[in-house]
Amino acid sequence: MKNSSIDILIERVSKKFAGSVTKGVLLLCMVILAMLWANAPFGESYFHFFEMEFSIGFRGFALTKPLHIWINDGLMSIFFFTVGLEIKREVMAGELSEFRKAILPLFAAIGGMVVPAFIFYIFNHDSEASRAWGIPMATDIAFTLGIVALAGKALSSNGKVFLTALATVDDIGAILVIAFFLTPQIDFQSLLAGLIYFGIMGLANLIGIRNMWFYAIIGILGLWIALLLSGIHATLAGVLGALTIPAKRKVTELEYKIHLKTWIEDFEDSCTNDDSLLTPKQEKILQKIVIESKRAGTPLQRIEHLLKPIVNFIVLPLFALANSGVKISNEFFQMLFHPISIGIILGLVLGKFLGISIFSKSLIKTGISKLPVNTNWKDIYGIGMMAGIGFTMSLFIAELALEDERLLDIAKIGILCASAISSVLGLLWFKIKKSNVG
Repeated sequence: MKNSSIDILIERVSKKFAGSVTKGVLLLCMVILAMLWANAPFGESYFHFFEMEFSIGFRGFALTKPLHIWINDGLMSIFFFTVGLEIKREVMAGELSEFRKAILPLFAAIGGMVVPAFIFYIFNHDSEASRAWGIPMATDIAFTLGIVALAGKALSSNGKVFLTALATVDDIGAILVIAFFLTPQIDFQSLLAGLIYFGIMGLANLIGIRNMWFYAIIGILGLWIALLLSGIHATLAGVLGALTIPAKRKVTELEYKIHLKTWIEDFEDSCTNDDSLLTPKQEKILQKIVIESKRAGTPLQRIEHLLKPIVNFIVLPLFALANSGVKISNEFFQMLFHPISIGIILGLVLGKFLGISIFSKSLIKTGISKLPVNTNWKDIYGIGMMAGIGFTMSLFIAELALEDERLLDIAKIGILCASAISSVLGLLWFKIKKSNVG
């Protein structure tokens, strides 16, 4: 049974990597489109378009925000919701469910966050960008998985599982940075209201409410709006809401198989020679199977499965389009070699590699942990290089940490350059490793 679970996990991660190429290519296309649009003769339309204001609500209560904010605070809440679902799943039954399995990716991820943040702070500790040290801490899992998938079988399945677990811990680190270090003044009355809504959702989970409309209404109209008004970034409502989603089955696997076998036999006994229509009994059997299938699954996994395509093919591409456009001027090289950009590039490219490699090696050399099966140090070094792709989370943290538009553009240049360098280095590393093995 244990080996079966491992095989299922590896198969799931492999499928995830196979689909990541498309997601990575789509994000790359959005980055290129944003850069071309921002630097075209009609480039001002790019900035005007995302600053257009939209109102959502009704007379007497409406939220009016620029399109750019609706994407970053609204749509990205869906992304953070799926991140929260993935974190909960990994903690309950994935690579973070056992200390023995979690210790290496956990420790490696901590190294991959601490060292880049320290490098950035060295270059910017005495500037107005000092609070932006969280920018090079993050890894963009969608881009990273896409680039690794291009390397084919150069990285083993267990190595991919390690990378996925590491990136999950990375996401937790980015969420904590946003929550504790990038929150402005707090409206405690709205925060209290948000905590009450969160408590209601948590209580609903405990008493067995599985209706997703209940969680959607309380989560959006209650928790999300309350946190938005409190001053805490509204996307954190997505993470908190995800933690309350039920993750238990109403029917055990054995019960489901017994019921299903019985219904299939009844369905076959009810067959007629008419292939066009079902008998009333067959219709009832199919309805029972549909209902029982939902009871046999978990709402958490069902929602995650439904939202993934929306996040990967709508939310993240729109975020990339809205946040990647930087106008390239005669000051490009001056911006590229600015302490902010240098701190980000060195933090992501060098800091991630050193942090993941050194922390992993120290843990293994002391005997506390060991390398994943079929994985060697070349794999760990390659993962350290790939982890420097910090696109989505890095841009998101930059938007929160830097209010000055020019400094934000400098940070974006650093993030895009660092992500490109890490992609090329990591891909070349695994391609060379693969050719040497061959």
